[in-house]
Amino acid sequence: MGKGGGCVPSKKKFPNHSTAAEDDHELPESTPTEIAADESAIPPRNLRLFIVYYSMYGHVEGLARRMKQGADSVAGVEAELYRVPETLTDDVLAKMQAPPKDDSIPAIGSPADLAAADGFLFGFPTRYGSMAAQMKAFFDSTAQLWKEQKLAGKPAGFFVSTGTQGGGQETTAWTAITQLAHHGMLFVPIGYTFGAGMFRMDSIRGGTPYGAGVFAGDGTREPSETELALAEHQGNYMAGIVKRLAYP
Repeated sequence: MGKGGGCVPSKKKFPNHSTAAEDDHELPESTPTEIAADESAIPPRNLRLFIVYYSMYGHVEGLARRMKQGADSVAGVEAELYRVPETLTDDVLAKMQAPPKDDSIPAIGSPADLAAADGFLFGFPTRYGSMAAQMKAFFDSTAQLWKEQKLAGKPAGFFVSTGTQGGGQETTAWTAITQLAHHGMLFVPIGYTFGAGMFRMDSIRGGTPYGAGVFAGDGTREPSETELALAEHQGNYMAGIVKRLAYP
């Protein structure tokens, strides 16, 4: 995660691309040392971007990891990876030949934990054009947050995995917007901010204006570098949005 001058608002707008260096921003008038010496000036806290996902075969997890890299490159923002709880039994997962979960990434403890985040990226595979049941079950458990509108006004984006090119890269994200609407959250698509990478036609590529995506095929296809680069861009882009909303 970046340190130093990024602890106070920049005079310039944040870049849209993960290749832009934070060091290119115009430095604030006061240095971090000067601010620390001034007891009346309290540096803003690190903003927290939660990347919450469900991944059966590892494709969504691969995107999530690259998103964290992109988000962590924005000074003042800390990205955190969380898995949602599995709803299938070990026997069923074994029959589906699903690999074991990576225990280094914690399962989110409680839906109430979401209230501590300043922004979100939610990732999930598709099931017939909408989110997998594991992610839907997690959203269904956020009733108390909905009742108190604890997530209202917070930005969120989506990233997805589908088996085929026509398997729901757009509809999976589009149908998930209803979850955000009821919580009063702000949906943040990436649009075409990835630039030329969004127009590449020389290879198979997941990802849409709604968010990053990967084609899993029969489960054995690995994410391409273009798909991972788009995920990294989305992490960087969302972190910039979270920062801009917190410190306009």
